[in-house]
Amino acid sequence: MLYAGLDLSRKRLDFHLLDAEGATVDVGASLPDADGLAALSQRLERHGAPIRAAIESMNGARFVHDRLELHGWQVEIADAQKVKGLAPLACKTDRIDAWVLAELARRDLVPAIWLPDPRVRAERERARWRLHLVRHRSSLKQRVHAVLLTHGKPCPVTDLFGVRGRQLLARLELPEPWQGTIEASLRLIDELDREIGDCERKLRRLGADHHYVPLLCTVPGISWVLAYTIAAELGDINRFPARASSPATAASAPASTSPASATCAALSTDESPDRQTARRQGRPDRPRPPTHRGDLAHAQPQPTLRSQRRHRPPGRLTVPKEMRHRSDSHRPCPPPRGGDREMSLARHPPQQRPP
Repeated sequence: MLYAGLDLSRKRLDFHLLDAEGATVDVGASLPDADGLAALSQRLERHGAPIRAAIESMNGARFVHDRLELHGWQVEIADAQKVKGLAPLACKTDRIDAWVLAELARRDLVPAIWLPDPRVRAERERARWRLHLVRHRSSLKQRVHAVLLTHGKPCPVTDLFGVRGRQLLARLELPEPWQGTIEASLRLIDELDREIGDCERKLRRLGADHHYVPLLCTVPGISWVLAYTIAAELGDINRFPARASSPATAASAPASTSPASATCAALSTDESPDRQTARRQGRPDRPRPPTHRGDLAHAQPQPTLRSQRRHRPPGRLTVPKEMRHRSDSHRPCPPPRGGDREMSLARHPPQQRPP
């Protein structure tokens, strides 16, 4: 078995071929079109071993995948973000990326993504094309509203592109080129309405036979258009990991192990989550000291004070010790105040000792 790493760009496809021990067998590049991929397959057939290849997920990777699998290759499309997490590199070039993908394929560490079949790809293309047209129509409508705001023309109707709105736009008589912008936008909006209507009729006809669309339409807020789009993006529901389930009846309902179920169970009782965890694990219950937090403690975090540092009130000037000694030596002595001494003697007369 040989392992190939493929790095795709606009005009070339770099490859790096390794053997089972990790030694380099062949390195090069080819064109990413049908003829170039056929020539690459013929070039590597002379080694006489099956090839397992890996390529990063990007636009054009599926074409390379389909073409090389027709020539007998085993090709996996890797998640680009996960590949970056597995092999972060400071020096990143096309040849180095090809070698990294080949090494991941040799070590059986390729984070492969799920590839839809041609039927699911066609469903996704129909739904995404309709969404693309809707976005263009919304952009043109926003452009018309922006022109009206530029000339101080408020919109007095609910639907600017309805019957009354079209009559209002026809009576505006804005100067050029803004009037021409509105007229051209209205023509394009009408054309997009016809294209979107044709797409929706096709989607309605195809969605009637889809086995996911009727079930998705039972969800509140999901119509048949959104249901078809969700079903097309899902593809096959079986590719997702199934949740662990067991038969439950009214007499015996097993407790779910999901975090959401555990949280709901904790909220439905008077015990705290820590006590419930300790009780399930058989550990002694050690009550935690109560913590008093204000209503806005979550919004305004409290500052952390160091234990060995005095907290000084704000607005108080701290003078260094050297400056305090220096200022005390130059400070004039206050004049003697006799009144204070006389008042003190009057309040506290000295006691006479007995002879």
